[in-house]
Amino acid sequence: MRDAVFMATMAGLLPLALFRPFVGVLLWCWIAFLNPHRLVYGFTTAIPWAMVVFAVALAGLVLSGELRRARFNGVMLMLVVFLACITVTSLTALGDPVAVWAKYSAVSKVLLGLLLTGALLTDRWRIHALIWVMVLSIGYFGVRGGIFAIITGGNYRIWGPQQTMIEDNNHLAAAMLVTLPLMNYLRLQSRHALVRTGLAAAMALTLLSTVATYSRGALLGLVAVTLTLWWRSRRKLVSAAVLAVAVAGAITFMPPQWAQRMETLRTYQEDESASQRLMLWGVAFRLALDRPMLGTGFTGTYTRSVVDRVAPEAPARAIHSIWFELLAEQGFPTFFVWCGIILAGAWYAQALVRRARGSSALRWAHDLGRMAQVSLVAYLVSGTFLSLSYWDFLWTLLVVIGAAHLLVRQESAAAAPVRPWADTRPRWRPA
Repeated sequence: MRDAVFMATMAGLLPLALFRPFVGVLLWCWIAFLNPHRLVYGFTTAIPWAMVVFAVALAGLVLSGELRRARFNGVMLMLVVFLACITVTSLTALGDPVAVWAKYSAVSKVLLGLLLTGALLTDRWRIHALIWVMVLSIGYFGVRGGIFAIITGGNYRIWGPQQTMIEDNNHLAAAMLVTLPLMNYLRLQSRHALVRTGLAAAMALTLLSTVATYSRGALLGLVAVTLTLWWRSRRKLVSAAVLAVAVAGAITFMPPQWAQRMETLRTYQEDESASQRLMLWGVAFRLALDRPMLGTGFTGTYTRSVVDRVAPEAPARAIHSIWFELLAEQGFPTFFVWCGIILAGAWYAQALVRRARGSSALRWAHDLGRMAQVSLVAYLVSGTFLSLSYWDFLWTLLVVIGAAHLLVRQESAAAAPVRPWADTRPRWRPA
């Protein structure tokens, strides 16, 4: 039944995506983030839905003529540079060519999809719609996980959908932490009390679900998100009380084994997992130094022969850090480009806050800039302990921030008073 419903839904939406290419973008993001085809059973699970939707949306973009309205921003330009860099590092990769090009194919398709997404984010309502899709996709797992935690008393870990980037409990926790501020943005922008109440309940359940993943990195990320969310709030006393009650309530709800696992953060020197993670970071840095310009290429740290170049005694496995994973696989130049993408998004977010401050018409941009900053903090802190360097959700958020900044800049320029020609002449020129 699930298979038939999903197939009927796609059959109805794909023609719409052809005539309305932005619908295709929303559908592509829904497939990429929620992975609904992983939640059904049958032949639809084997269909490359993301590729099908991308092809339909691209055809619609060409037919509609919207490509002429596309505007590029710094984030999108940096993504193009990043695509060129990973192409070079993949051509010179040390790992198994089949695995390397499979990973390259997946990442490059995401980057091309992001360029299509950015090209169609031409107004505020499209940005708002895309954020809704992002929140509903990850929020589904947050709400479902929170309800499951309540029913089971928090005695079982929450996991993500199988065969996806957020299948691991730690990755899912990071995804939910990044999504929480975006939920709050939608709550701030929603006019109807029922929607605001529903989003507040979803935030509470997602917070509980994050804690119920039993991820120690997520606990550190939660602390960072809480402090940043409080700092970026308007009414700090009220925010401090609400955040304290919410976080304390979620932690108090969890059973004793959760507290015992979190306690290992204080004795990480004695914890085998933490000690091995520190060793893997050292291996990754040595691999980067071994080939500073090109790195090992995709999957290099998973390949025994590659790791043996610098550390024969170390295991060949995931590095568990966005920083060291990217550095080892892509080398220093591509690592700096990757950092530049994040810095560009952070700069645009701060520019949104600065440009929209005090403007009722741009209140949405001000709120988006503040909450996007919290999401970036969540990713950077949680990602320090995770292999999420190529996460499409984070890149989509950065593209959204860049598109919002371009719109705000255009609106600010249009609203600026036009001075008479005489006032624009150089003062040294006689009248």
